Amino acid sequence: MIVPHSREAEEGVLGSVLIYPEVYFDLAEFLSADDFYVHRHRWIWEAFTRLQEKHIPIDSLTVIENLDQHGKLAEIGGAAMITLLINAVPSSLNAVSYGHIVEESAARRGMLLAANQIAQMAYREDEPLEMAMDGAVKAVYEIDDKRHKRSLIPFSEVMSQVYDRVDRAAQAQQRGEHLGVSTGFRELDHLLGGLQPSDLIVVAARPGMGKTSFLLSLTKHITQQVNPKHIAIFSLEMPNEQLGLRIIAQESGLNTQRVRNGKLTETEWGQFIQAAEDLSQLPIYADDTPAISPLQLLSKARRLHRQQQLDLILVDYLQLMGGGRRFENRVQEVSSISRQLKLIAKELSVPVLAAAQLSRAVEQRADKRPVLSDLRESGAIEQDSDVVLFLYRPEDAEDGLTEVIIAKHRNGPLGVVPLRFIEQQAKFQNAV
Repeated sequence: MIVPHSREAEEGVLGSVLIYPEVYFDLAEFLSADDFYVHRHRWIWEAFTRLQEKHIPIDSLTVIENLDQHGKLAEIGGAAMITLLINAVPSSLNAVSYGHIVEESAARRGMLLAANQIAQMAYREDEPLEMAMDGAVKAVYEIDDKRHKRSLIPFSEVMSQVYDRVDRAAQAQQRGEHLGVSTGFRELDHLLGGLQPSDLIVVAARPGMGKTSFLLSLTKHITQQVNPKHIAIFSLEMPNEQLGLRIIAQESGLNTQRVRNGKLTETEWGQFIQAAEDLSQLPIYADDTPAISPLQLLSKARRLHRQQQLDLILVDYLQLMGGGRRFENRVQEVSSISRQLKLIAKELSVPVLAAAQLSRAVEQRADKRPVLSDLRESGAIEQDSDVVLFLYRPEDAEDGLTEVIIAKHRNGPLGVVPLRFIEQQAKFQNAV
């Protein structure tokens, strides 16, 4: 079977640059030397690049001289090959079209290489399966990432995008809505404008403050709106079944302990069944893979985004994720995870809301109200996040009154929002 490539297209690209050197810049946006299958074509493209880096004009003479300096002239077939490339081009006007043929062939060869790498990883039975799966997903997506590079765009286009966004925000305001995903907590929505696409939002608290309950309270509201949003929950702390029990308790108003133990009256059984039926209709997708890596998470989220829709990703919680590879220490691993979650939010253009643990330092202070330096194991969490929310409930708090402290807000105000925590139902609601 012939390896995917087009000798004619590669010759067309090189000949077009020799005839009309300015087209090199259009081609270099998406082509690199590795995209050429024929070795001599790759070396000629490298000569183009070296000349451009030194600000030397590209023409047949400068290319021949550069190839000679690097010992490649004889290997490509001498100066006659350069002349042959110039004469072989039907029209330099089609250079970009030739370039995309070369790009597509390179992508197909990349797929074959990835398939071979995946086969080799599959045979390495001494390596953990999860590591092999991570490597397989990465090998495939690296090909796709290479083909979807961003280009410089004129600022007029940026201004058009800004206008469209502000116009959508104004229309949402007129409808009494937010441009972002509404949390259901009025004051929090007022300060944040909802959860914004591409934002990494971190919700951190000491143990027992209700991080998971906060995420589930958001989930229930967000998916029960007039236009329900699609949510993917990655639960690393508890299995899907426990997650389901908690959200049923929230929906039904039943005591979580009674639901868990099945100690329900006949009336309560009716409430339980109705809540389960209502929740089963909601666009919520759950995954309880332990120590999931950012790459695995991205793969699953991408698939859901393509097949259905995806408006929000929840992670419970960040420090339980795995880095997907070896790191020198835990701080580096958490930093990598934090950075990857931000990139996932940006790539999919959805908010990523991740729960996080605080360091033990907060327990040793008289004032246990969290501050940004309390984020556990890595300052990168603070750096990568667009919004940091702390849940804080004093020991003497009345009626579960909890502060949601907006400690960081990259694009808006800070503040404190009061919410009420209903412990029996493990849910949060507006304080007033």
